[in-house]
Amino acid sequence: MKQNTKEIRRPNSTILKSVTKPGRYAGGEYGQILKDKKTVKARFAFCFPDTYEIGMSNLGVRLLYGALNQHPDIWCERVYDPWVDMQEQMKLHNLPLVALESGDPLECFDFVAFTLQYEMSYTNVLNMLDLAHIPLRTKDRQEDDPLIIGGGPCSFNPEPVADFFDLFNIGEGENLLPSIVELYIRMKDEGRYTRAEFLHEAARTIPGVYVPSLYTVTYHADGTVEAYTPVYDDIPRTVQKQIVRDLDQVYFPDRVVMPYIETVHDRIMLEVYRGCIRGCRFCQAGMIYRPVREKTPDVLNEQAKCLFDSTGYEEMSLTSLSISDYTQLEGLCDKLLAWTDENMVSLSLPSLRVDNFSRELMDRIASVRSSSLTFAPEAGTQRLRDVINKNVREEEVLRSMKVAFDAGKTAVKLYFMEGLPTETLDDIEGIAKLAERVVESYYENPNRPRGKHVTVTVSVSCFIPKPFTAFQWEPQDTMEMLREKQEYLKSKITNRHVRYVHHDAKVSLVEAVLARGDRRLSDALELGCREGFRFDAWDEYFDYDRWMDVFRRTGIDPAFYAYRHWGLDEVLPWDIIDCGVTKEFFLRERARAYAEKTTPNCREQCSGCGANKLGGERAVCPHVNPYPPEKPTVLPRKMIPDRQEIMAQWEKADPFLTMRIKFRKVGSLQYISHLDLQRTLARVLMRANIPMWYTQGFNPHAKVTFGLPLSVGTESECEYLDLRLDRKIPPAEVMARLNRELTEEMAVLDAYEPTSKFQDIGWASYEMVLRFAGADGTVAESMQALFTTSPLMMTKKGKAGEREIDIVPLIRSVKVSSPAAGEIRVSAKLSAGGDAYLNPEFLITA
Repeated sequence: MKQNTKEIRRPNSTILKSVTKPGRYAGGEYGQILKDKKTVKARFAFCFPDTYEIGMSNLGVRLLYGALNQHPDIWCERVYDPWVDMQEQMKLHNLPLVALESGDPLECFDFVAFTLQYEMSYTNVLNMLDLAHIPLRTKDRQEDDPLIIGGGPCSFNPEPVADFFDLFNIGEGENLLPSIVELYIRMKDEGRYTRAEFLHEAARTIPGVYVPSLYTVTYHADGTVEAYTPVYDDIPRTVQKQIVRDLDQVYFPDRVVMPYIETVHDRIMLEVYRGCIRGCRFCQAGMIYRPVREKTPDVLNEQAKCLFDSTGYEEMSLTSLSISDYTQLEGLCDKLLAWTDENMVSLSLPSLRVDNFSRELMDRIASVRSSSLTFAPEAGTQRLRDVINKNVREEEVLRSMKVAFDAGKTAVKLYFMEGLPTETLDDIEGIAKLAERVVESYYENPNRPRGKHVTVTVSVSCFIPKPFTAFQWEPQDTMEMLREKQEYLKSKITNRHVRYVHHDAKVSLVEAVLARGDRRLSDALELGCREGFRFDAWDEYFDYDRWMDVFRRTGIDPAFYAYRHWGLDEVLPWDIIDCGVTKEFFLRERARAYAEKTTPNCREQCSGCGANKLGGERAVCPHVNPYPPEKPTVLPRKMIPDRQEIMAQWEKADPFLTMRIKFRKVGSLQYISHLDLQRTLARVLMRANIPMWYTQGFNPHAKVTFGLPLSVGTESECEYLDLRLDRKIPPAEVMARLNRELTEEMAVLDAYEPTSKFQDIGWASYEMVLRFAGADGTVAESMQALFTTSPLMMTKKGKAGEREIDIVPLIRSVKVSSPAAGEIRVSAKLSAGGDAYLNPEFLITA
């Protein structure tokens, strides 16, 4: 590990104020874990190769961040891919990529780990290494460079990026990653660490560790893989996926980092089980996460309460690959709804199968209270649904539509795929016919919402044959074939109530190459990185022609990986990995697909996929070998008392009590918007168990009144908000409770009740210091005259657009002075109420 002798930290204020969403880079969030870097024995940078908003929403990152940091000798920090404008600033100012917690460059860490969630993020991984000044390839790294680890679903075919990673953890990381770091610490303590010896020892002694440099790859003359050969006899010929056998006992984070800016999934995510019973033949996730292992409702309920206590989120989502297949769903919902409703927490489900969809469930769960619902038939005809083992019949789809329309829904989204094996134009036309039948079922329904029309959105993606599926040997349709099918479907959709959208076939081709590639792709990926490829998962940055040019220049034929039939006896690039499901099972499923035969789900009948050898508590397969429960690594902290019991200790206010709060907004908090500040404080109030007064109606919300919004990048030691409370709680208690849930950068400085009726926050005082060459008393006098002479016109942006206003009536008082050469001090009291407010930045701009 290199020492950070330059003490390089995160970008300064000037840079942060010049980029979009500077809150992405400021750090300092409530719940972040800080340690003394001089006392820990290993530093671990956990990198998500996309933006902060996406990475902070990832459940795996939340779990592994906490699992590593529970070890006193390990400090895990977070790193996200900077957006394009920040990357340009970093290169302009020669700033390296740094971790959010410490602000230290990644090259100062022992480990730099990437979660590989999507093949199109591979260029982001390389770009982040480049920004961190870390050599891209394993062979170019020195003894004191960080060890680069890969994991996540894409690591089940690690070969396209194998030359860039020192090692991969294959499978679930809660126990595996700490084992890797503990080995590193032990070898360091024993004085026998070298980079090469550590990698050999990890591959030899830790199941689930794959070290690509310890395996040689040979190829046949036709370009197919001949063999993977271990360099040492004492490392495994194939690397077996590792799982957590008992999810009830595995590490659970009782505290998570609370982002200050809005993220993609701004909610509690409660993982109820892992794996999938369904066996869809196109689905990689359903195979690599087997076997199914469930958490018990009691454990989930306690974990949910704990997460609510520590986050204050107003929404909770139950997550899994197919939530409606959880055997205890109804009982779990009963337990959760017993306390979520009274605590103003909405409960949502991410997806529902049409064969498990009921009116009772829909009425109870918040996610289906919106006007639209989403289902995934995947194919337009029953024949093709049988081929892919979807096991959903058209009558079940229409029954679910009736349930939705009976409940007042007016919009439905249906997901399909094009390019599936054995697909014909009849199957494509079947998509249009099914959408038409859904529209007809709406207007034939006597219980439909009166006076409202229906919208059916047909969303069609391009099939990509992924590793570890029954279709892993199949060719992808060429772009020409996919485009013809897209145009054909478009011509068949004639109903004005059906909206058709489809994915870009160009992106799907590149994704297929990266998903099924081997080590020979490394040259193309490196060249793409050198030429500025980044955020290829984003439409605005994906450039198909540049990808094809890079493939051509590095000798890669995309058709070899995407368009050919792979031999059933061929060595596959991902054969080095054992995901638990056997190749024999995939071959049987492929044969059943071409015979148009379905396979029952795991709960109905064990199909002998092989995943049972991995074990697992509360699994659905009757052949799973029993394992003793693992000892819990961390027990959830003691749960808070019931919220209603807390509220009962204070006398009821009638009708409500108003309390004014004075707080600061400094440091990293200056880089969040006013809307983000409102979201943050709403969750703080919930965590602190402040007895808020709620509005009445279908969507009750706490009544909070803020003062003037500050511009992003502006600090303040004197911000105000008014709370309406339904209990007579002492101001000192409110202040103490809030400060327990806040960092020093947003500390509450005062809380008090009105001596008479509060007026709305109408005026705010500001102290502003300007430093520039030539600033003196004469300039101060000129500014004083300018601010007090009407009219002083400014352009102000509002909801209705831009308008010219005179800002002098919005200035109650102003004093401009020059206490020192080169410095101007402005003391002003400005309007802060309603629409007639004056941002202090406007005053300076004038």
